[in-house]
Amino acid sequence: MRSVEQQLALVADASVTPEPVRIAIADALGLMCAEEVQATRALPGFSQAAIDGYAVRAVDVGGERGLGSPVADPDAPVEPIERSLPVVGEVAAGSQQPLRLQPKQAVRVHTGAPLPTLADAVLPLEWTDRGKRRVTAQRVVRSGDFARRAGDDIRPGDVAVTAGSVLGPAQIGLLAAVGRSKVLVYPRPRMSVISVGRELVDIDREPGLGQVFDVNSYSLAAAGREAGADVYRVGIAAGEPRRLREIVEAQILRSEVIVIAGAVGGSGSEIFRQVLEELGEIDTSRVAMHPGSVQGFGLLGEERVPVFLLPANPVSALVTFEVFIRPLIRMSLGKRNSNRRVVRARALNHISSRDGRRGFIRARLMRDAETHDYLVEGLGGAAGAPAHLLAGLAEANAMIRVPEDVTEIRPGDVVEVMFLSQGA
Repeated sequence: MRSVEQQLALVADASVTPEPVRIAIADALGLMCAEEVQATRALPGFSQAAIDGYAVRAVDVGGERGLGSPVADPDAPVEPIERSLPVVGEVAAGSQQPLRLQPKQAVRVHTGAPLPTLADAVLPLEWTDRGKRRVTAQRVVRSGDFARRAGDDIRPGDVAVTAGSVLGPAQIGLLAAVGRSKVLVYPRPRMSVISVGRELVDIDREPGLGQVFDVNSYSLAAAGREAGADVYRVGIAAGEPRRLREIVEAQILRSEVIVIAGAVGGSGSEIFRQVLEELGEIDTSRVAMHPGSVQGFGLLGEERVPVFLLPANPVSALVTFEVFIRPLIRMSLGKRNSNRRVVRARALNHISSRDGRRGFIRARLMRDAETHDYLVEGLGGAAGAPAHLLAGLAEANAMIRVPEDVTEIRPGDVVEVMFLSQGA
């Protein structure tokens, strides 16, 4: 029996990296950048007002050159003064009419407006009498105060976004700011989901005696999308071996990851595994975990596409997905931490686990209102709580990770708890 760590190492070695594609930045959120983006222009492209006020020369209002900063604090204590300057014009944001400031003059400017020539600071509106023809400065400003100089943020040739970075809102905004409408990214890995089992019918049909709805292809497809994959739900694969092979070969051509539920431990799984073995390497060694110890992993086709064989039971299939497949998808997206967040919590009830296997027990995680400590209630593994029921997993927002050498958790014990999507 293989340990969870050994199985994770096999999966990590088969990590997938789709070929990069160039897409519009509006569609690039959450994807990993595949190129180094250099700025071809300064940001900002011109010197501009960082605040509403009056463009001035600092020396004309008692300030000094070279001492200021574009991040001046309008609430900081400064020396009060009384100096009056004529207002010789007004510049709004977006203005394309250049102005030249003469000594001992002021120009009314709005946030984002280009600074007149010779102006080296902005006198905030709040520091004046708000005069229209003449303005009285009530405080000192220094050179550079409340002004953004051309290139303060980025200069031509600077790297705006590095290759390998994940594109969030700030990175996409920066791409727009440097004039890039498209960017080279690694796309979401394509994942195909197949269900196997003679007992399965799709949800648009009425199941007969001995038949059940196909749950796995829907739940696993949703899990794949939540993890960040581009998912194609094949649905139920049935028919003679030749037809099954055609179905799988088609998915090898279109996918970076293939997930097949019911290909181990379910009816028809032996025939299906024989078909897969004709297409590549498949290993069905048990993994020391519960639920989901019966599973398989391999590489199919010349492209050596990772394929996961999951149990027919929906709870076991989803747990196996969380432990092995989700991290693979997250790694391919360039996420720094491919695993769910894990916290330590105090157990509220008695939980049993199997000796020699790592337990992944569905649970409800909460916070103590007074101490803010994490508390966790086991929904599986508790007395009278079957491990295979899907309704219990739907109620869970976390999973308790129980070490292989622990068979019992008592109320008050501190355990490791992994967030699920509801609380991640």
